[in-house]
Amino acid sequence: MEEAKTNSTEPVYTLGVSARLSDTPAHSVRMYVDKNLLIPYKKKTNRHLFSKIDVVRLQCIRHLIDEQGLNIAGIKALFSMVPCWRIKNCPEEERKNCGAYYSNSQTCWEASEKGNSCKNEDCRVCSVYKLTEECADMKSLIRKLLP
Repeated sequence: MEEAKTNSTEPVYTLGVSARLSDTPAHSVRMYVDKNLLIPYKKKTNRHLFSKIDVVRLQCIRHLIDEQGLNIAGIKALFSMVPCWRIKNCPEEERKNCGAYYSNSQTCWEASEKGNSCKNEDCRVCSVYKLTEECADMKSLIRKLLP
């Protein structure tokens, strides 16, 4: 699975292929999309396409469930604790109007109110979303990003 660990956000894999590459049941992939743990590309036909980053994210989610014992709520809480404002270098003034800065239960890509830095950005290609390449040690990553 080493080839999946690239920065590619190009949506190329169907749900079935993504499930197979990440060793995740297709119904679980659908659930992760429904729970906003994944942001696949949605075609006009409503079919989802997944990128290499999404496959890595699926592998991360499986790792957190199978090896760390987390459930979906725990994974969401973990992802929501990533200090996106620090990664994106958001000014203090922007943070005041950003739902991701204040929410303990929503990931930054779920926040309805976003700062100017993120307002018009596609979250699928954001550096925060791509952080799952650091999945093996999320705690160290978060510790490194906080003062």
